[in-house]
Amino acid sequence: MVRERAGPRAVRNLDDVRVSELEGPRREGVDSRRLPSYAAGEIDVPFVVLGSDEVIGRDTYWEEHSHPTHELLWNLRGASSATVGPRVWSITPSIGLWIPAGVPHSGWTPAGTWHHAVQFSVREVAPLSERPVSVEITPLLRLLLGRLEEGELPAASRARTEAMVLDLLAPAQGELLLDYPESSLLRPIVETLREDPADTTTLAVWASRLGVSARTITRAFHEETGLGFSRWTAAARVQHAITMLARGDGIDEVAERVGYRSASSFSTAFRRVTGMSPGRFRAG
Repeated sequence: MVRERAGPRAVRNLDDVRVSELEGPRREGVDSRRLPSYAAGEIDVPFVVLGSDEVIGRDTYWEEHSHPTHELLWNLRGASSATVGPRVWSITPSIGLWIPAGVPHSGWTPAGTWHHAVQFSVREVAPLSERPVSVEITPLLRLLLGRLEEGELPAASRARTEAMVLDLLAPAQGELLLDYPESSLLRPIVETLREDPADTTTLAVWASRLGVSARTITRAFHEETGLGFSRWTAAARVQHAITMLARGDGIDEVAERVGYRSASSFSTAFRRVTGMSPGRFRAG
């Protein structure tokens, strides 16, 4: 979900085959990667900016870890997600994520994603933000980051490229993230949409199943996520859709798989959540 930076809440991105973070590492066909946890600046790195990339061959879960450096995650192809506490950011070719040094996070990267990670020395680079924040990956920034990943550059050329990268880094106007409720009351709703984003169980039916009033469920969603039941469930479905669209699935197919009867109704919901049409998002 795209939220203006002034808003305190924000959209969790879940692939349609994604399971919960606890189940993911143990699921057949899912790679689990374990990385160490460092405090900010715990290791004095010999670089200002260092980028790396990988085409992910299998669905991959990155167990919680932290870096001694600041990190910028972005994708040249596909959509992934990063989790910090109860918040999950979507990462796409146009919206990356800045994670300050020392901040624990985990991640989910579907197979086929062209994944990029850029590390920034805490001694040489001031933090873009004290908390994780989305970054717009412009075409120019993408080219410059790619140049730093290509290999050895003359010292003067590298310094100029690094300076341009740092000059272009800025928080995006909106963020693709969602707060996920953690209470036992709302857990059945959350787990149902994790397993089946096409589920369209109504608020009234959920209230009956859970033995509470619809108002109680609505109030719980507002308290934990800042959104009501309808807006939160719509945003969760759209976040499933983001991953599917980013890997090239057709709009009609995606609409059906996330519970919409027509592409037009899906497009309306997608635009309401992200501020753009599914076609424009996929093209971007």
